[in-house]
Amino acid sequence: MRQSFMPFNGTPLSPTLKSSLAVTATIFVMLALSACSPKQATPEPIRAVKLMTVGASDLNVQGEYAAEVRARVETRLGFRVGGKILVRQVEAGQRVQAGQVLAEIDPQDYALAAQAAQAQVVGARSQRDLAAADFKRYEALLAQNFISAAELERRSAVLKAAQAVLDQALAQAQTLGNQASYAKLTAPSAGVITGVEAEPGQVVSAGQAVVRLAQEGPRDAVFALPEHVVGRLTIGQKMSASVGNTNQVVQGQVREIGASADPITRTFSVKLGLVKSESLPLGATLNVHAPQLAGSQSDVIKVPTNALRQEGTQTAVWIFDVQTSTVKSQVVQVATADGNEVVITSGLNPGQQIVSTGVHVLSPGQKVSVYGANSATSSQAK
Repeated sequence: MRQSFMPFNGTPLSPTLKSSLAVTATIFVMLALSACSPKQATPEPIRAVKLMTVGASDLNVQGEYAAEVRARVETRLGFRVGGKILVRQVEAGQRVQAGQVLAEIDPQDYALAAQAAQAQVVGARSQRDLAAADFKRYEALLAQNFISAAELERRSAVLKAAQAVLDQALAQAQTLGNQASYAKLTAPSAGVITGVEAEPGQVVSAGQAVVRLAQEGPRDAVFALPEHVVGRLTIGQKMSASVGNTNQVVQGQVREIGASADPITRTFSVKLGLVKSESLPLGATLNVHAPQLAGSQSDVIKVPTNALRQEGTQTAVWIFDVQTSTVKSQVVQVATADGNEVVITSGLNPGQQIVSTGVHVLSPGQKVSVYGANSATSSQAK
């Protein structure tokens, strides 16, 4: 006998309800099967890129460089003790005189410590005076043969110890008194405030920079030289510089050459000490004339800056594989900049094709399509 579906109360289910339950069960089964089936991986899109062919060209070195006027001595000033800044009396760009108060920290704790040290001095001096009186009295008793010499030596040792305690208290009082005076930050010399690095209400530690002071005096012209040019420069070499677009010309000589290249631009910082330059405004632009550095270098590889990408701490480009239409990463060594291009010293060879546009959306081994004709080259093969 065929049995009917019965609910818990014993009433048979209607045919419509039976059909609904069957459809619902079928849907659940299909959803479960679809959840168990593996998802199909979305194919990686084929991106269009612009290519350029690497070639060797000449690098022309001009004998003129843009420089910035800076103070020869620029000091980062900070308090010699730590504390909370109560007030700062100067702002960036303000001229100050030697001894002028620049900022102050809360001196209350240092003043209390200085008072405590003075109290210790008073106590130590009293003990020393008492020991000195005892020694004098015992010295008189020894002269009358009322005490032994050993007893007088003990009193002498007590006096020396009391004097040592007094000397220690005096030194400590002087140290704490100096710390109380360090609550005011003063300018060591006349100059211009070039930067502010702390605000009132801020708690600073001893030595932490609060302001930057460019001291009055001679000026320097600071500019950058590429790696292949800096080798021709020597300390003491004389050069001239013109102020902006004016006809004012100042003379100077090289006084400092950077020991290492900038990790990004691969250039070396050079400081040209200017003569009679105290009136030049800080930050002004100079054109340094160095005809002795002009020249050219042949057979160098140059690529546009937009073809470079950062790969960790290294610089890399994408090399195009014609056979597979894929790209692979190649680490390169940048020597210097030449306008909107950079000079590559290693990692590339003439004739290779690299991606010049769209380098930040690619991944190693990714298939690409070439956008337009391969006619944009940064240099022509010789």
